[in-house]
Amino acid sequence: MIVVFLLAVIAGTPAAGQILDVCTTCHTNATCDNKPNSSGKVCNCKYGFVGNGRTYCQDKDECQIGASKICGQHTQCHNTYGSYYCTCLSGYSPTNYMATFIPNDGTYCQDIDECKITGLCGQGGWCRNLEGSFECACLLGYQIHNGAEPFHPHRDKASCKVVDCGQPAPVEDTVLLSVTGTTYGNVATYVCDEGFIWASGDNTSVCGANGLWRGPTVVCEAKCGPVPFLANSEVVWHNRSVVIYRCMDGYHIWKGSNISVCGSSGVWQKATLRCRVIKPPINHLYVVNEKCVHWKAEKYEEDTEAYKVTYIGTRNYQRSFRDKRKQFLNSKADQLAVCLNLLPATNYNISITALSARFTASITTNTSLPVPPVPVVYYREFETPVPTLRLHRSANTLDPISLYQVFVLPVEEIMVFDCSFPGRPEPISKNKLSGGYITAQILVRHVGTEVNFTVGDGIHYGGFYNAPLENGRNYYIILRAVSQWNTAIKSSCVLWAKIKGTSYVLRVSSLAAASVGLVALAIFSGYSCIWYGRYRVETPCTPQTKLINCLIQRNTTYTTI
Repeated sequence: MIVVFLLAVIAGTPAAGQILDVCTTCHTNATCDNKPNSSGKVCNCKYGFVGNGRTYCQDKDECQIGASKICGQHTQCHNTYGSYYCTCLSGYSPTNYMATFIPNDGTYCQDIDECKITGLCGQGGWCRNLEGSFECACLLGYQIHNGAEPFHPHRDKASCKVVDCGQPAPVEDTVLLSVTGTTYGNVATYVCDEGFIWASGDNTSVCGANGLWRGPTVVCEAKCGPVPFLANSEVVWHNRSVVIYRCMDGYHIWKGSNISVCGSSGVWQKATLRCRVIKPPINHLYVVNEKCVHWKAEKYEEDTEAYKVTYIGTRNYQRSFRDKRKQFLNSKADQLAVCLNLLPATNYNISITALSARFTASITTNTSLPVPPVPVVYYREFETPVPTLRLHRSANTLDPISLYQVFVLPVEEIMVFDCSFPGRPEPISKNKLSGGYITAQILVRHVGTEVNFTVGDGIHYGGFYNAPLENGRNYYIILRAVSQWNTAIKSSCVLWAKIKGTSYVLRVSSLAAASVGLVALAIFSGYSCIWYGRYRVETPCTPQTKLINCLIQRNTTYTTI
């Protein structure tokens, strides 16, 4: 490039003694002009070209400046070789009314009012001019079809069509007399039907701009007068002198006829229909005394309803337990009760099904915790300080016993034993024992059908220390059965054994002791003792226990014998 430039300079440099003619060196798209100081000539590119005037003059793209800057608003700029021209955007036209312009004469683009064109929006449409465009809407009596307002006829498929209300609808107790047409503004006229007279209102109906008939408001009454009123019902049909009723929503037919007839004497023979509030076939369900379920039946008095009573019982303390039974009952009564053999300490879900009505109502109830059955033991008297006692329990029992507790009571002092007495976990002092204590606690799931327990073996049972018994001392061993369910705790007690002999008296109050059916105990004299705790039970008396006072009253003060 440097070599070419030097050659061009050398070529353009006149030889010595020659005068250079500048104008001969000007570019084709340049003009030769005098310099401002008249010192010679200079080459300048023509208008629309840019360059040095001698070696090159190239086209100038005026549109790069921007159409709005060079042509004005709402325009489009078009570049040409050595020049440019402007056109208006769609919806606008130049003020010089020419197809193109160069805005050096004040020409600009102005909005075209398309609405001056007749029928632009079609039949029934009216035009609204917008800046650079327009939009259409429907006139009164016309409605938009295949689109929404406003619309553009060239862009959208929408159009305006005449409002047509269609044939007038029939009006109760009237006859259509005439109709002028079905389009907007037309009128339909009605007259009362035969057997009815015009009571009030307007008998004409007009086709509205929304495509619906407005009116009529005419009210025609039967010759017998207004239709008879029936409580909680509505008229479903009537013509001339016959009226048919039905019960309103939320009510059902109880009894009676649902037709009123206008007699020849001009008096209504009123319907006898009675409508009653719809209620569930079974309601007011409740349980009495943890065994009898009561409910109210909603039905026709003369109908017999069949009921199925299903009850399912579960126990949270016996995962495998499930008591599922059912009963059937047929009755015409509206107040019913069924007594069920519900097991104690059980959660029950009771369902009553009205079979013909196919309706089921349910209720839940919890039966209370009873006094646990008295443990079955063999009462014995021992001379050894480590006696082994035996407890027997049925393998398949459903009783709610949770655990057994073994009490040790010293005989050397007067004491009052309460079956609800909490006891202490172990003796306070091995030298001086004050009152009884719990020496063992055995969960019922560890018992099985039979368990042998040795008193004083020095082992812990259920967190209680089975302390060895002191030699030379006399004790009574009490076995307590405890039932626990939710927050309720109940218990029953029985005298299990006596360790060594004693000359003192054990008085037991508030103790539920069980009579054990042992043949060996029947040999002895018929002393019988009743230990009272929370609940009264019987305990066998032997010659060795005949000095045990049988306490039959609660909250009594006892003294030493």
